[in-house]
Order: sequence, then structure tokens, then C-alpha cells
Amino acid sequence: MLQLKKWLVNKYILAMALFIAMLFFSDKNSVMDQVKLYSQYNKVKAEHIYYTSEIDRAKTAYNELFSNDKNLEKFAREKYLMKRDDEDVYVIIEDKKPIADEQQQPAE
Repeated sequence: MLQLKKWLVNKYILAMALFIAMLFFSDKNSVMDQVKLYSQYNKVKAEHIYYTSEIDRAKTAYNELFSNDKNLEKFAREKYLMKRDDEDVYVIIEDKKPIADEQQQPAE
């Protein structure tokens, strides 16, 4: 017991313990903050990879779209429902009722 008390009262051991506690909690570059920053870095890195791949995909779609007039016309017709002057376009929308509503009719 006396040996343990000497270790606890030793000024070097106390200074080292205080320094380690300061490293973990009080400094702006503490270990806890470094762990948070590292996880945030990994998140941003993953987002960067995702957006880089999305940019590459958008560039290939852009090049494919504007490389040929037929592709551009197809895109305009499908996406924006454009038509030529001598054409008529009819859009048919089916009105579907959910099957569950038809089966659960009130009994008379």
C-alpha cells in the first residue's frame, strides 16, 4: 500500500497523468476530436468518389445525347413530349384502382 501511495504522489506521474488527460479532452487537437475528424474525412472521401462517378456518367450521357441528332430527337420526344408540326401526340393515362380497395367492399 505504501508503494502505491508513493507512485500516486510522485510529481512526475501526476504531471504525466495530467498531460495525458489534457491530450484526450481539453485541446482542440484532442484524440476525441481527431477521431471525429477522421470519420468525417472518410465520409467526405466516399462522397467525392460518388460524385466523381456521377460526373463521369453525366458526361458520357451528354456526349451520347449530343453526338447524334437522332439521339437528341429521341430524348426530346420521350422526356419533353415534343412533336413535329405535322404530328399529333396522344398521351394515354390509365386509371388504376388498387386491388386491395376492390376486394374490401362493404358487405350489404
